[in-house]
Amino acid sequence: MLPGIFLILISSAQGPKSNKSKSSTSNKTTKTTPKKPAAQKSNNTLLWEISGNGLQKPSYIFGTMHLLCAEDAKLSDNLKKAIAETDQIYFEIDLDDMNQLMSTMKYIRMNDNVKLSDLLAKDEYDRIKKYFNDHPSIIPFSMMERFKPFMLTSLISESGFGCEATNGMEMSIMTEAKKTGKEINGLETTEFQAGLFDSIPYEQQAKELLNYIDSIDKYKKSTEELVEVYRKQDLKKIEELTTKSEAGLDQYLDLLIYGRNRRWMQALQLVLRSKPSLIAVGAGHLPGDQGMLALLKKAGFTLKPVANAPAGNKEKPLSSKI
Repeated sequence: MLPGIFLILISSAQGPKSNKSKSSTSNKTTKTTPKKPAAQKSNNTLLWEISGNGLQKPSYIFGTMHLLCAEDAKLSDNLKKAIAETDQIYFEIDLDDMNQLMSTMKYIRMNDNVKLSDLLAKDEYDRIKKYFNDHPSIIPFSMMERFKPFMLTSLISESGFGCEATNGMEMSIMTEAKKTGKEINGLETTEFQAGLFDSIPYEQQAKELLNYIDSIDKYKKSTEELVEVYRKQDLKKIEELTTKSEAGLDQYLDLLIYGRNRRWMQALQLVLRSKPSLIAVGAGHLPGDQGMLALLKKAGFTLKPVANAPAGNKEKPLSSKI
């Protein structure tokens, strides 16, 4: 659950995307039939109502995944209702600001003209280059080798779902919000998100990228598991998968997740009192003692789970509170 700047940019730039060309170029072709979203049979949910603490009308918080199979990136009836009842949408970054999105390429490059080949031995660099040549994307490797390596790890880890078309929850929410002219905002800038990776040594990022590619089958299984628990809306399991070591990120959880949560809470103290809002951020930011749900509760707000069954299934009220 890395900051979604790169994946959101790709999703917003091209919309639902066919992966057929990718699978045809790989040495090992596997056909995967994505599972249909299961009907909600438990109290698990990604959608929560925020009330109390002086709010005149409720707001909502929803846990997203930045890239999914298109059939999984659909909005429940209650999520559509939450969008309709609020006046503004806050994503991690402002997806309605095209100037900010277009400047992303500048910020995701490593500083001082560093290239991936500067950080690794020739044989290590060649293994990474071969992987990206065998799995081409809309961005050529000649450009990507100047990107911060964890950006490339993020792209690999969340884009290989084996489905014919992909989409992101943020883009689905924004499409719905645009129907009624909702205001779109961001809790961070693209510059800030990309800058997080400057706090992690590029050499370490490159080594972890190489390790990821060398152990790609193991990490693909981890991604599949994460997508499955996201479908089940199991926040406890999402927390377990987010906080366990993946590509060497476990030691940077405060930088990439918890510190950002605290920054967002400072902004949300005012945002939630200004207008009824829907806050849509990566699902890994919601659970745990330092997660957004706990921080909102500690700030005096009341959190109530809202049923978030896949579209077309009957949604029943959920009784539990945190």
